[in-house]
Amino acid sequence: MQELLGTTPGVFILVTVAVMGFAAYMTGQGLAGTWKPVWQVVFYCLLLGLGARFLIFSLFEGKLLSLSGYLIDAGVLVAIGLFAYRLTQARKMVSQYPWIYERAGLLGWREKGGV
Repeated sequence: MQELLGTTPGVFILVTVAVMGFAAYMTGQGLAGTWKPVWQVVFYCLLLGLGARFLIFSLFEGKLLSLSGYLIDAGVLVAIGLFAYRLTQARKMVSQYPWIYERAGLLGWREKGGV
């Protein structure tokens, strides 16, 4: 597992999931709040993946050039960013257009009176 992540699981959870995951969540929320396209979330979260790799390397002596580690870091961060984007987008659609839309689950909305 350590070879796949390029660091220990504890460092992965601390740096990638907790610290950079918060940054990815705020990135998704910020981009959805300003009606930016979803591809920007993916782009910025891929950059956050590079930042996570650097923090793991510089602070915890992990592997900097671990392709599998980067792909896992970036995948987790993109997933968190896209979740935040969709969550914020659904909230905004329902709050800005309450006469048209109602909530349909956590990440969705539907037209009022629709099935």
